[in-house]
Amino acid sequence: MFDGVWTVPNLVTFIRLALLPVFCWVLFGLDDRHLAAWILGGLGATDWVDGYLARRLGQTSEFGKVFDPTVDRLLFLVGIIALIIDGSVPLWLAYGVLVREALVGATVVIATIAFSMERFDVTWWGKTATFLLMFAFPGFLMGESGMPIAGAFTVAAWILGPPGLALSWYTALAYVPQISAGIRIGASRT
Repeated sequence: MFDGVWTVPNLVTFIRLALLPVFCWVLFGLDDRHLAAWILGGLGATDWVDGYLARRLGQTSEFGKVFDPTVDRLLFLVGIIALIIDGSVPLWLAYGVLVREALVGATVVIATIAFSMERFDVTWWGKTATFLLMFAFPGFLMGESGMPIAGAFTVAAWILGPPGLALSWYTALAYVPQISAGIRIGASRT
């Protein structure tokens, strides 16, 4: 599990994780929604970098396969909760994402630990939903920043957010057969 921890992709993932407290400090400590939105948007935009580097440099590792999605989920959850506290995101959208993440995350963890389900890759639709949401949430925050074109960011967030939420729930339901099959296969091995 811990072989291959010291790789360039894992360093990128760690840097993204280290920027999470910076985002929170800028949002709440400096009260700078504009800069916080750029940081959150940057964290979302760089979601693909670690995976790309792992494949490109031949530095994939079991640790990275767990570390990267764990950090991605943590960034997503902390970012959304921060925006709820800040009051810059529609609550129904934020709670819709948080409930979906909690249900899917808990199901996968339980299926993996208790039933020996093997890890499976996120679907293209799942990645698309995450992409839409990772830009919608910074857009809502930027929309509340008071900058001259804040309204354009709010419009963009509304264009990306609801479809991203719908797609994320669709993919959650689409994972049910994969998880069921993974549980059956895992149980048959024990």
